[in-house]
Amino acid sequence: MTPDAARWISAFLEAKAAEQDATANTQLAYGRDLKDFAGFLDRRGGAFETATETEITAYLVACEAEGLAATTRARRLSAIKQLYRFAYEEGWRSDNPALQIRGPGRARRLPKTLSHDEVERLIEAAGRTPHDATRNACLMEVLYATGMRVSELVTLPVAATRGDPRMLLVRGKGGKERLVPLTPGARTALAAWIAERDAAEEAARAKGLPASRYLFPGRGQAGHLTRHRFYVLIKELSVAGGIDPAKVTPHTLRHAFATHLLAGGADLRAIQTLLGHADVSTTEIYTHVLEDRLRDLVLEHHPLARDSGPS
Repeated sequence: MTPDAARWISAFLEAKAAEQDATANTQLAYGRDLKDFAGFLDRRGGAFETATETEITAYLVACEAEGLAATTRARRLSAIKQLYRFAYEEGWRSDNPALQIRGPGRARRLPKTLSHDEVERLIEAAGRTPHDATRNACLMEVLYATGMRVSELVTLPVAATRGDPRMLLVRGKGGKERLVPLTPGARTALAAWIAERDAAEEAARAKGLPASRYLFPGRGQAGHLTRHRFYVLIKELSVAGGIDPAKVTPHTLRHAFATHLLAGGADLRAIQTLLGHADVSTTEIYTHVLEDRLRDLVLEHHPLARDSGPS
């Protein structure tokens, strides 16, 4: 990557962080996508400053030829569009070569989810696991009870959970805060983990080690349990619970939370608020679970659906 390309990307990411409070993960994703585009231009003798609509389109065609998913190609185009919008506003370009380019359509695939029984087995497996059993049970209970994103869960400050709370204040994407309720089971698991966590922290302080501000401390640079470690953990728990690990990812419990609430009669707008979705259209993907409930409702209550028996 050329120095000029690096300067463009660095300035763009700094602006995203300052103006939109983009998370570190979001900035890393933008950076990776834009570096890949910069490399493509460099190999063709081009640069951000001179790239044309034709060159951007050629890059997207090359991404498709590599076999990249439509979602990945759409994300890369989004990063390019935002970069050139920024460059235009900063006066680095007098035009926006990405303005008229349309990306691949994003298929609205139904999210993978779990049944009530599978969720219960996953939680039970977390409690049975000898290593860090109390912590694992808390992770599973709180995640399923709140529908939090995994990044929100692992970075949750312990201060937000003190005093046996009925609700948790969660800081989500873009720094937006929302309140999520805790079930009795989640509160019990949380209290048990905090007691064990505090005892371990006290022992660490006695050895001169700094205290952690996170509910789930970690030994790495981040200071908290990482998303990667949680990914490995939930796979281990799925095996212990007799569930196909291919069905279970950190996001699966979030999907189960929304799906089970909607199937139980919860309002879609309420679920949107609990999940922290900016737009209800994102939440609407879960409405597939309404089909069976609505069909049963018609069969049970519609007069023409009743079997009148022999005349």
